[in-house]
Amino acid sequence: MKPLDRIKLTREYVRRFEQDGFLVMDRLLSHEEIDAFLAHEASRPETPDLGLRAHMVDPQWKHLATHPNVAGIAAQLLGGPSQVVQTMYLPKKAGKGAPGIALHQDTHYLPSEPNTLMACWIAMSDTDERNGGLSVVPGSHREELRTTHKSSPDDHHSWTQDYLMRDQAGKEWTQTFYSFEIDNLDPSTLQTLKVRKGGGVFFTGMTIHGSYLNRSDHDRLAFAVHYIREGSWVFRADVQDTMPTS
Repeated sequence: MKPLDRIKLTREYVRRFEQDGFLVMDRLLSHEEIDAFLAHEASRPETPDLGLRAHMVDPQWKHLATHPNVAGIAAQLLGGPSQVVQTMYLPKKAGKGAPGIALHQDTHYLPSEPNTLMACWIAMSDTDERNGGLSVVPGSHREELRTTHKSSPDDHHSWTQDYLMRDQAGKEWTQTFYSFEIDNLDPSTLQTLKVRKGGGVFFTGMTIHGSYLNRSDHDRLAFAVHYIREGSWVFRADVQDTMPTS
């Protein structure tokens, strides 16, 4: 399983990320690395759901979360060492109208102080508009955190969940999170991305993003990692035990 050469960002890439709030990068992972992960997932025996923390115990998940071309680029964009907050495998099955993810800002769900939250969304298969690839609103990270309204109970992605929160002084409280839609979002500002297998999209916690239904005849596979810069505090207690990437 030979990895690709380590990527060093140019000033132009960093400038583009700072301007747009996202950065598309090709060839983060080799096809061999991706195929090894997919084979691992296909052959993994039934185990308790590890939720957002699989990278803490599963070597394949950890490999992706700490990969030099994923965590390494995150650190370059964050301007310091990165810490893994959570990981998610995001398959959308073909031909079944697999549900999309409503447009949102991650900061709503993963508040941190200072807010250095960012993500890398990795295409584990070729992705585009038809099969539910990632969509973003360029420049949305330069605005305030947007107001929202709760998704309709009839919506296929509607959910509500209580989370334990904890500040740096040890104070705890419960906060209710829910699926939402962003108020007064202009559809014309949305850009749907085409990302080839092995490529990825880095975006800030303030960047509006989401995805639509998979209407194609092939599965759309993706893997996402959320990072913070070392020294930031994540308020959600379930993901406060962040993992260093080096």
